Amino acid sequence: MARLVIVSNRVPVPRGRNQSAGGLAVALHDAVLRRDCLWFGWSGNVVTAGTPVEPRMAQTGRTTFATIDLAEADYRGYYNGFANGMLWPLLHSRVGLSEFRRDDLKAYNAVNAAFAQFLAPLLRPDDVIWVHDYHLFPLGQALRDLGVAGPMGFFLHVPFPPPGLFKCLPQADTLLRSMAAYDVVGMQVAEDAENLNVLLHGLGIPVRAAAYPVGIDPDALLKAAVRAERGPEVVRLAESMAGRALILGVDRMDYSKGLPQRFRGFAQLLKRFPDHRNRVRYLQIAPVSRGDVAQYRALRRELDDLVGRIDGEYADFDRTPLRYLTRPVGRATLAGFYRLARVGLVTPLRDGMNLVAKEYVAAQKPDDPGVLVLSRFAGAAVELDGAILVNPYDPDEIAEALNLALTMPLEERRARWGTMREAVWRNTAAAWAKRFLFDLEHAPSHAARGAP
Repeated sequence: MARLVIVSNRVPVPRGRNQSAGGLAVALHDAVLRRDCLWFGWSGNVVTAGTPVEPRMAQTGRTTFATIDLAEADYRGYYNGFANGMLWPLLHSRVGLSEFRRDDLKAYNAVNAAFAQFLAPLLRPDDVIWVHDYHLFPLGQALRDLGVAGPMGFFLHVPFPPPGLFKCLPQADTLLRSMAAYDVVGMQVAEDAENLNVLLHGLGIPVRAAAYPVGIDPDALLKAAVRAERGPEVVRLAESMAGRALILGVDRMDYSKGLPQRFRGFAQLLKRFPDHRNRVRYLQIAPVSRGDVAQYRALRRELDDLVGRIDGEYADFDRTPLRYLTRPVGRATLAGFYRLARVGLVTPLRDGMNLVAKEYVAAQKPDDPGVLVLSRFAGAAVELDGAILVNPYDPDEIAEALNLALTMPLEERRARWGTMREAVWRNTAAAWAKRFLFDLEHAPSHAARGAP
């Protein structure tokens, strides 16, 4: 079997059993690290001077991790600037938050070219290359320019907006033309693939995007949840609930996750359905993300203010209805929290897939499962039809969904969970990777397609 080369913005070199990990890292760890693999990308380190001579290498099992540092100016332009200041909000249909600077685009292209320069000498002739996410749209073309001819695929883990919105990006056509370097392009859902295909077709680019819904390793998540259920952190949380129902949210602190709207929805639950005031507690875990970006600092201030107002109005001397953590919680502990929660509250304004929703389903007790309240604008909504779907922009709709979830009879909870369990165990991370890599390894070669 040919070696798999994964390229992503960040490389999750293992550091501990209970470490926190992002969705991309979780999916790929669960899916493809059973074969010989090279994983290449940014170390996460920012240096003030000098450039790396060669990547740093580390070995874990059959996986070699190769990482490089970023210069401070490249970090500001490539990562904070173009990737997260322009592309991230645009791809999530928040064009009003996008900020374009030509210097940022220049840094974005330069870092992609540097990735290609460092990666190319590490490649073998028969490698299969899998590039991930919006940070690296042009990497495939940069590798082709260096003579790399083997199979190369690209997967976008975030949404792709309607064509008219994407055209708001200055020099959008240049970025889209670089997609011709890939043999297979994957998206989370068919709607996003179609949005991209309209643009590719208009430019005469021969590649076509297809939907490959990403999943998790549900067996491993369930085992972790069962173990954690008896662990000290979950026991402490359960004891603090004193028999009350737990509503749980787990999100990176990001404006795409709909956290202010969610907090307002919980406040409406307490206002409109006062019987729940002493019967539920809401725990929101929201680790700080991109804290040096202005929009994210403003979001944190807004959330801090909302938490203070909600708890100020509805807390009593012996109870606090909303608990709010801005630090990471280890993945194993989170699995136990999922299992304890009567309601999983997952209401992003827009999301490519959202693996938290699938993790919540996987962790449930078959005889007494919780209820998933899910945004209809998350990719997971296509598969998890047993969830209560909501419009995350409507706090009253969130409140009504929470009331329905908290009062739902056991028989209905079991029926809803059963349909979602089937979907989660069918569309696993391993199945996702297998489908994508099969198509990539059997696709017509770049040269055969007559791609530029």
